[in-house]
Amino acid sequence: MKDLTKPIVAILGRPNVGKSTLFNRLAGSRVAIVEDIPGVTRDRLYRDAEWLGRSFTIVDTGGLDFSGGKEDPFGEHIREQAQIAIKEADVLLFIVDGRSGITSQDEIIANILRKTQKPVILVVNKVEQFKNNVDFYEFYQLGLGEPIPISAAHGMNTGDLLDLLVQLFQEIPIEDEEEDLIKIAVVGKPNVGKSSLVNAILGEERVIVSDIPGTTRDAIDSLFIKDGQRYLLIDTAGMRKKGNIEESTERYSVMRALRAIDRSDVVLVVLDALEGVTEQDKRIAGYVHEAGKGAIIVVNKWDLVEKDNQTVQKFEEEIRKQLAFMPYVSIIFVSALTKQRVLKTFDLVNFVAEQQCVRVRTSILNDVVSEAVQLTPAPSYKGKRLKILYTTQAGIKPPHFILFVNEPTLLHFSYLRYLENKLRENFGFEGVAIRITAKKREG
Repeated sequence: MKDLTKPIVAILGRPNVGKSTLFNRLAGSRVAIVEDIPGVTRDRLYRDAEWLGRSFTIVDTGGLDFSGGKEDPFGEHIREQAQIAIKEADVLLFIVDGRSGITSQDEIIANILRKTQKPVILVVNKVEQFKNNVDFYEFYQLGLGEPIPISAAHGMNTGDLLDLLVQLFQEIPIEDEEEDLIKIAVVGKPNVGKSSLVNAILGEERVIVSDIPGTTRDAIDSLFIKDGQRYLLIDTAGMRKKGNIEESTERYSVMRALRAIDRSDVVLVVLDALEGVTEQDKRIAGYVHEAGKGAIIVVNKWDLVEKDNQTVQKFEEEIRKQLAFMPYVSIIFVSALTKQRVLKTFDLVNFVAEQQCVRVRTSILNDVVSEAVQLTPAPSYKGKRLKILYTTQAGIKPPHFILFVNEPTLLHFSYLRYLENKLRENFGFEGVAIRITAKKREG
């Protein structure tokens, strides 16, 4: 069995070469974006997209500045963080400015990229003429192969760039997946106690714990066995709002968090009980939802909350209200400090992992869908009614169902949600996202 995770495409380059413009272009009208889920707020630092049937994640890494100087105390860490971006990405888009030509900063970055084993596409932005290569000929000197000229602002030649990207995806090796291994990613904004939670689960200080937000820069894997079950626990750096990403490390750390989510089976989304659900918590949970992963909301620091007999209920109601786009999510209240209910997370993890792998017999599935349609008829538009002719399960992790219908455009979002709820009522799928796809079939 193979683990086909979405490739990560990192946009690299010095400041002011048009990286964000290209990011917006690739994640815009030229690419089929993964459908926005109502209620999900998204950080524009990364975006899931699809081209020619292949899904991938685009990451805008921000400007690489190697100029240094005393006024830039963070400059000494830039090279290290660039290496993180290079390591975590599957394909690197190195953006240069076709108007200004090669700079010393471009040469430094190119020198780093030449030493990697990753595919690099040299993209010359701000090119005005595409009839000849006069405007970008000099960039061959960077030693990164044939430059691809584009105008990100006007969308010129970006289709060819995307075609090349998809070709490179075919060359990316697919990792073997161990079927008996449950992979758990621990994610959340900085300083919610992720590392403390990991240490409490592992029972030893494998991860540095600190009160300084952003201490954990890398995703750290810990393989362990409990009650005969093998687990891979992945601790990640805190995912911070883009407006608060003042240091380059934060941008590159997000890439590792995204990679950890994509690698995982079940994601523990850690919240701070004293803060409740913040906008950044919504962003992180939204990515977990869109990635189709099993999800558990872990409310940490529960020992610090003053309680009465309604506290848990009120907290859970507020969480479900704020995360209304994922009503299926499981919630547990813990204290990493006192280890209160920490080990009970394993019961939830095991349960959610099982729910992800549930398969429904086609005959039973069609009976349930037919009964749902009889109870609430499908919508009609301009006298034409949606007909669901046949339903089948296409896959697991997440459970994916295909509805063969007379006209897919008649399947309104509200009716799709209704069918999803009926599937959950009959088959569970607790803690798991469900994918439902409509395909046209005559009949």
